[in-house]
Amino acid sequence: MIKIIRSTTVPSSLDTFCKGLLKDLSQEYEVIGLSSPGESLDKVGIREGIRTISIPMERRISPFKDINSLLLLIRTFYKEKPYIVHSMTPKAGLLCMLASWVCRVPVRIHTFTGLVFPTAKGLSKKILMLTDWLTCACATHIIPEGEGVKNDLLNHGITRKNIKVLGYGNVRGIDLKHYDRSPEVMEKANTIRNPESFSFIFIGRIVKDKGINELIEAFSRLSKENDKIWLILVGPYEDGFNPISDKTRHEIEVNNRIITVGRQNDVRHWLASCDALVFPSYREGFPNVVIEAGALGLPSIVTDINGSREIIQEGINGVIIPPHDTDSLYFAMKRFTKEPDFVATLSKKARQMVASRYEQGFVRKCLINFYSEILTKTDQIKCTH
Repeated sequence: MIKIIRSTTVPSSLDTFCKGLLKDLSQEYEVIGLSSPGESLDKVGIREGIRTISIPMERRISPFKDINSLLLLIRTFYKEKPYIVHSMTPKAGLLCMLASWVCRVPVRIHTFTGLVFPTAKGLSKKILMLTDWLTCACATHIIPEGEGVKNDLLNHGITRKNIKVLGYGNVRGIDLKHYDRSPEVMEKANTIRNPESFSFIFIGRIVKDKGINELIEAFSRLSKENDKIWLILVGPYEDGFNPISDKTRHEIEVNNRIITVGRQNDVRHWLASCDALVFPSYREGFPNVVIEAGALGLPSIVTDINGSREIIQEGINGVIIPPHDTDSLYFAMKRFTKEPDFVATLSKKARQMVASRYEQGFVRKCLINFYSEILTKTDQIKCTH
């Protein structure tokens, strides 16, 4: 049986991106999950019914620890002799592609779920571009999560290999039965919802790069004009990395129409309790939260960035505005509060758009077919030698 090693830097990513997928793949392949040690890795192994291997990997650059991780990966790949190594997330991609290249693993795949270098500057940008170039150089196959990521890789000269987006993009798809306005979800949502007000929701890390400074400034202006609007922030503060401004933090604390609820394991009822998602991020790979919102019938206000512009079609299931633009965000939010018929039209298309492009079974089938295509081609190459 063909052996596949699927890897991410930290086990929570393996848990999130590959939930259910590894179990499906194990019906046809011998699948191993590889990531840094942690309870989430054990959880993945039990839930998916697969063997797991833990190798410490740092998310940030750490030369001595990175070399140690690389050596451990090389030893592991020599021992396991996988036919396919498929990595996701930046550090796992760099280390696993290098190690699998050294070990001459026949098929070396990396999925880019997002790129950091396009918004970086100076030396940091050069280092990030170099690591992405090295990852691509060692890989035999590259999967960009969306067309925007694909274009960035090609236009910045990171790779010249033939790369393609699987399906319509996105790497995990969405379970439409789970993300539905079920009686259970609506019962919880109705305890939150104020039917006489218009509620916006943001889901993600409360950091500068998610456009939180612009969001809070725009909402603050709007809330002074309209006392029947709310903003719910779902997600954790990350003060140690890319923090929001002190002004923004103060406004969140004093504005009684902004509700913060922290990280939530289940966001369905929070989404169902609101009228629209606002997601003014500066950069993304392919934001799952926009898909989740659409599945629950919410239109979105998003910025014109990778992923978001592929999920949202202007005036069909949402609105697209420039990033870093507080005025555009303010006017878009104001339009939503003033034009209920427009919002209702967007809402009707939201779930339909998600179902036609990102249903989980379809997304997984695209990947499984990709594996089959690769294996067929490698078998043909063997037969000609």
